[in-house]
Amino acid sequence: MTGSKYTNALINETSPYLLQHAHNPVQWYPWSEEALSRAKKENKPILLSIGYSACHWCHVMERESFEDEGIAKLMNENFINIKVDREERPDLDSIYMTAVQLMTGRGGWPMTVFLTPDQVPFFCGTYFPPEDRYGMPGFRSVLLSITEAYREKKQMIVDSAGAFLVEMKKSGSFIESRQELDRSILERASSALIANYDSRDGGFGPAPKFPPSMALSYLMRSFQREGKPQYREIAEHTLTKMACGGMYDQVGGGFHRYSVDAQWLVPHFEKMLYDNALLSRAYLDAYLLMKDDFFLRIGQEVLDYVLREMTSPEGGFYSSQDADSEGMEGAFFLWTDREVRSLLGNEDAELFVRYFGITPEGNFEGKNILNIPRKLDVVARLNNVSVERLSSIIQNGRRTLFEAREKRVKPNRDEKILTAWNALMMGSFAAAAGSLDREDYGRIAVKNAEFLLSKLYSGGRLLRSYKNGQARFNAYLEDYACLVDSLLLLYEAVFDLRWVREAENLAELMIRRFWDKQGGGFYFTSEDHESLIHRPKDFHDAATPSGNSVATGALLRLWKLTGDDRWSQYAATVLKSMTSLVSQHPSAFPHLLCAMDFYLGQTKEIAVIGSLQDKNAKALLRTVSSRYLPNRVLACGMDGGLAMLENKPQVDGLATAYVCENFTCKSPVTSPEDLDDRLL
Repeated sequence: MTGSKYTNALINETSPYLLQHAHNPVQWYPWSEEALSRAKKENKPILLSIGYSACHWCHVMERESFEDEGIAKLMNENFINIKVDREERPDLDSIYMTAVQLMTGRGGWPMTVFLTPDQVPFFCGTYFPPEDRYGMPGFRSVLLSITEAYREKKQMIVDSAGAFLVEMKKSGSFIESRQELDRSILERASSALIANYDSRDGGFGPAPKFPPSMALSYLMRSFQREGKPQYREIAEHTLTKMACGGMYDQVGGGFHRYSVDAQWLVPHFEKMLYDNALLSRAYLDAYLLMKDDFFLRIGQEVLDYVLREMTSPEGGFYSSQDADSEGMEGAFFLWTDREVRSLLGNEDAELFVRYFGITPEGNFEGKNILNIPRKLDVVARLNNVSVERLSSIIQNGRRTLFEAREKRVKPNRDEKILTAWNALMMGSFAAAAGSLDREDYGRIAVKNAEFLLSKLYSGGRLLRSYKNGQARFNAYLEDYACLVDSLLLLYEAVFDLRWVREAENLAELMIRRFWDKQGGGFYFTSEDHESLIHRPKDFHDAATPSGNSVATGALLRLWKLTGDDRWSQYAATVLKSMTSLVSQHPSAFPHLLCAMDFYLGQTKEIAVIGSLQDKNAKALLRTVSSRYLPNRVLACGMDGGLAMLENKPQVDGLATAYVCENFTCKSPVTSPEDLDDRLL
């Protein structure tokens, strides 16, 4: 609330989301001992509001309710009000989102949860309008009803909340599977994943559609494993449809959060770092598998967008960009037919607007979201121009629109730097550096790794969030797991043993602090984390892969690289315990399925014995990296240091490649052609 006469306790926070609420008339606290103690001392219920900076409806609820002095007065008199950034505190978000889903059957943000002074939820919801509308109770009415109920039926509420907590804890537990872990699970999972496939528009299920990057990655693996063309076709069709829709920023690159329709046309306009990390990797994998230059272009454009818009001078990656600018959703990304024509000139503009589906009436609130309804060659043929001519017009037009758009008011950017999301993005840059032979991408990944290990790792402890020179909050399982995994990907791009050693060190810490010695699997929070009402384990892959699924895959790769069997034992325990659930609900575990595919599949261990300065060694490495080999580990060097490199001499003094599989090595080769044969 710009120019507000109010200031609350959020003013000392670093989170942009919390700072957005620092001048509300609501007496907000961050989640803190001060707020929790006050709730107990005054015996008041807690009103917990959880959201994030790029959340459109979070901004709406702030404008409608949290800036309303009458509503704020009700909140201040009757509740201890706590505001949480879900991206800084995913532990709180996970616990209370489970409560919201169990109570209401749905979830989302802003999340609104009423707690007893002991932090136990007793009433939950998401967005509330200020007054009764949309068939929803107004926030003012909710506050009055809960205030009255808590005053008159306090003990009943406390007892009911306690019983609910017991049920909530049960919902997060699971019984270890007795089902055998074998490849038939993978085949059944592939078949089940595609049952909901939208054959017309791609993706799975009805609108709204979220980018299914992990499911597509698993289907590409399934094609590699089983050879069924259907899996490849589904991945190809979905990736094409998403990249041609309005969910992809056709002018500046990068993907918006999700599509509100089934056609991928109208997005929710925020851009999240994690989506672009996962999607850039999926498109580059698709390029390696299918050798389609369109997928290569999209993958590189996403990485280039992140480098241009989302990278700090220190080498960290920012979290998100808002959907709104100048008070309007999507305003930065929309165009009128007149604007485009005035920028491009008549002849070029006519072809440009036809290619991108731009019309005078628009496709979104009188304006246009650029999208690609028809293929380039079809538009060229219909308009009697060459493909080359049309391609040139499109490239020049995109550049012109981008330059014009840069003069607009940009959406706000959440510049906090989160360890897990940064690691996902670093892994994408590292994978691209190797597969595309892009040393510049490798340097970006190295700089990010150095940033994370210098700014967010101290005294044997990893931290979650960095902003304005300050690192805060204990890291969660996903932070450790994603960083271990990405450091291994970085090693396979630049072959500096330092990154394997850093990964080993972090993996040791992860097991010591998060592993459940009794029940197996990793907890969401570390053993010395703040005591909360529940210490959950998270196995479900949602918008980001779960900490358990990433940890499992990372430990398997670490096992193969180092030859240390104990890493595989932890990974196998997770996989075996989850076999039944994965079989029943494969769509909830696509990243864990990728780890299971690695464990059960034909993993290729490839060692190149030679110097990185040797052109023959480089040629051998390119032969490996340019192929789609999701289940491989790659090492390179001359002086050992890794189990994969030991006892493998060069042949005739030449850079030499060894390909091993199932504890058996094929005869060494020195030419890229012979190595290519070994990789079949």
